[in-house]
Amino acid sequence: MANELGLSKETLRVWVRKHKSSGQDTPGESVGLEVENRRLRAELAEARRANEILRKASAFFAAELDRPSK
Repeated sequence: MANELGLSKETLRVWVRKHKSSGQDTPGESVGLEVENRRLRAELAEARRANEILRKASAFFAAELDRPSK
């Protein structure tokens, strides 16, 4: 499993030990991860909207610069 994650076996072993010693249950963590996932998806959507606006503004101002001045 460690190889599939791109980790050393010892790193994975340390993570598992820390998780077991923390006393946290996996389902509770998964709920937290779902909330974080939703927040990150919303942030990504907002960043994509902002990028689209900036792309359109850039094209608009580039076209303005290419127009001959009067």
